[in-house]
Amino acid sequence: MRFTKDHEWVELAGDVATVGITAYAAEQLGDVVFVEVPEVGKAVKAGDAFAVVESVKAASDVYAPISGEVVAANGELADAPDTVNAQPEGAGWFAKLKITDLAQFEALMDRDAYEAFLGTL
Repeated sequence: MRFTKDHEWVELAGDVATVGITAYAAEQLGDVVFVEVPEVGKAVKAGDAFAVVESVKAASDVYAPISGEVVAANGELADAPDTVNAQPEGAGWFAKLKITDLAQFEALMDRDAYEAFLGTL
């Protein structure tokens, strides 16, 4: 699993990357009440806003940590947005991307680097 400074996580299986927000991000948001996931087939570039998460505190864009095509979206979050709080780095995933550049994944922080980054906030 790799991480961004915007608190997204990416888990790679072959050439498909599962993307969500980190436990830290979910905690900062508070109770998630709405999630908008991207449409299957949408092409995204690293850094593009590709999903939205709303909590009782704020609405936030979720940015694509890597470029690729959306091959699956977690539609279950529409009916159970609290899954993002309960299992942010598991069942609370937002989308799966067929990646176009493995180097983008490799450039992301590993868990140790992410934990060190959190210590600077």
